[in-house]
Order: sequence, then structure tokens, then C-alpha cells
Amino acid sequence: MTVLLVRHAVARPRARWDDDDTLRPLTTRGARQAEGLVKQLSRYAATSVLSSPSVRCIDTVIPIADKRGLDVEVDRALAEGGSRAGLKLVRDLLEAGTDAVLCSHGDVIPDVVEALGFNCGRCAKGSTWILDGKRAMYLPPPD
Repeated sequence: MTVLLVRHAVARPRARWDDDDTLRPLTTRGARQAEGLVKQLSRYAATSVLSSPSVRCIDTVIPIADKRGLDVEVDRALAEGGSRAGLKLVRDLLEAGTDAVLCSHGDVIPDVVEALGFNCGRCAKGSTWILDGKRAMYLPPPD
């Protein structure tokens, strides 16, 4: 079982976005990163793809879901500020032996990785943490 914990790809800057932050889209670079994740994560199994409700997260994992014939399931546990709920979700998936791709934010991912007992020194946009319950491996973003 493997949980692939993806930080959303590069999105429009918060400072230049006047609308609801959950609607902030990916940049052109972010869209390229999202497409690059398809190949980068292709060797890992996934029976589900879950995402924060934020558009930037959903759009990061849509290419993965499409390639695997899966739907993106929106889960509020992965939303910004949801570190406790995100940790519970990851622990539940690992305990159940579920292979999944999850997309979340830069505040949630380090909290989850560190709560699982691993050092989270990096968490670039578009990067992935591969978690199997015993190890954590960091993959830098595809570019």
C-alpha cells in the first residue's frame, strides 16, 4: 500500500488573486507539472484520487485520474488548515492498505509527514511524498 501525497502544482499568486482563494487556478507551469506527475507517478498503484476542494489541487491531479480511469474525489480533510483531518485520512488509508493519490497544501503536508515520524525538509509545489507507513520518500516536482 502506498499513499502518494502531492502538493498542488504552481498556482497564480495569492497576492494577484482577488476572488475566492479556493478558485485560484494553476499557472501554465503548474499545468505542465500536473501533466508531468502522470509519468513521474506511473509506477505507483492507485485505486483512488482524492483532493482538497481547491481548484489548484483538483487540477493538479485530474491528469493522473484521467490516465487511470478514476474520478477525483474532493475531500475537505485535505483543505488548507486541515492538518489533523489530513493526518487522520492518511493514517486511515495506510491502515486499510489503500493505494491512493492525495493532493493537498503546503501547510498540511509537512504536518502530516512529520506527525508520521518523518523529517519534512522539503515540500515544493508539485512535489510528492511517497508514504507506505514505514518509510517516506520525497520526489521533487516534475519540470
